[in-house]
Amino acid sequence: MINKKMPLNEFMALREEVLKQWVTGKEVDLSEAIAYQKAIKESKRFSFKLNQAVNDKVTLIQPRAGVALPHEHKKLLKVLQDEGGADLLPTTIDSYTRHNRYLEAQTGIDESIRTGKSLLNGFPAVNHGVGVCRDIVEYLDVPLQVRHGTPDARLLAEITLAGGFTSFEGGGISYNIPYGKNNSLEKTITDWQYVDRLVGYYEEQGITINREPFGPLTGTLVPPCISHSVAILESLLAAQQGCKCITVGYGQCGNQIQDIAAIRTLELLTKDYLNRFGYGDVRITTVFHQWMGGFPQDEAKAYAVIAWGAATAVLSGATKVIVKSPHEAFGVPTAEANANGLKTTKQLTAMLKDQVAFENPLIKEEMSIIEEETRCIMEAVLNLGNYDFGLSALRGFEAGLIDVPFAPAQCNANKALPARDNSGAVRFLDFGNLPFNDKLKDFHRKKLKERADTERRDVSFQMVIDDIYAVSKGHLVGRPR
Repeated sequence: MINKKMPLNEFMALREEVLKQWVTGKEVDLSEAIAYQKAIKESKRFSFKLNQAVNDKVTLIQPRAGVALPHEHKKLLKVLQDEGGADLLPTTIDSYTRHNRYLEAQTGIDESIRTGKSLLNGFPAVNHGVGVCRDIVEYLDVPLQVRHGTPDARLLAEITLAGGFTSFEGGGISYNIPYGKNNSLEKTITDWQYVDRLVGYYEEQGITINREPFGPLTGTLVPPCISHSVAILESLLAAQQGCKCITVGYGQCGNQIQDIAAIRTLELLTKDYLNRFGYGDVRITTVFHQWMGGFPQDEAKAYAVIAWGAATAVLSGATKVIVKSPHEAFGVPTAEANANGLKTTKQLTAMLKDQVAFENPLIKEEMSIIEEETRCIMEAVLNLGNYDFGLSALRGFEAGLIDVPFAPAQCNANKALPARDNSGAVRFLDFGNLPFNDKLKDFHRKKLKERADTERRDVSFQMVIDDIYAVSKGHLVGRPR
């Protein structure tokens, strides 16, 4: 693991090995890829659209989407662009590619061609190669982002950035801890330093590629201070390798006061830590992920959950919102359902765009709590790693100073336990080894005791179970019924 910007000669030597991982790696000519990226017009660049949204004080909308075959993928994205009104488009990568299992991805492509339907849960960009990626980028009118979940995304980044994508999601922590059991955190951080160095190299040539750490993590009752700490660490790691355009994210928890406070503090804290370590020239934007937990099966009720997330995103001042579909409870949505989720969100963002200056003393109070919690974690973690960002992350997880609820990774302590308070805000039932002071711990205990008294039961793990299933049953707080 390196604790500084990767030297160019070391990076170039690594590239030779990375590009040998699959046959399409030989299609990547970095000088030619830079020339191709330079020719992409501004309106199709992620960084340009994000900066424009900040200046215009609007919230952009973006779906998730990806299928196996290029012509079907193009058709899907065209529907989301033209009918759904998406401002930004994704290409969600399939699970085989996420685990560098390109041979099996190829089998999935072949079977998809044979059967005439997508047998992969995303787009296998590495197998399709640079030329196919460019064909997709050129077919559409809005910027494209790679969204995936890959612990080792080095070859995927090489192929897709050469292919004209202008944003790349993920990170060595956020694409490890929530996604797998046995991935080495040291290796994933190191592999993602390569991705960030690649993005940094493009930046040195005058091409800005947007980088987006994955904010929601497990998407299940993740308190803001936990996701904030991961986002800040991944932003520092990215900035260290030369990334200049970073979008930090947060997954909707459900209490609107807390969610608005979370987005606002996420932006402020990320900028503060980047400035502190000399990365004040990095442009920070935010992304709000609509509800990541269980959805109602009833479509009308699902639209309510989508609208609720859309409204919160705008009122928080988020730069963009990742949109869900009314078919979330059933699996992969149809193109039409995905477009309908976008249209619902677009209507809300248009109606509320002039109300972003939503002020409330409770928001300021919640911002103060989130900021204090996040700083407690960040300072303890940075101190433990002697201010080496990668080492700090490693040691912080080993010591349980950062602890992501319900994550499968063995390197995650899984001792901290969240539950909702009486108003639905996510608090801590068990702190594990989180480095909170007594004042913060008393605050959380008091909030959960208020709920317990209202419900006439003890503060217990049953609250956690009830809360996990509450939204799919039509409620936010999992109260005894």
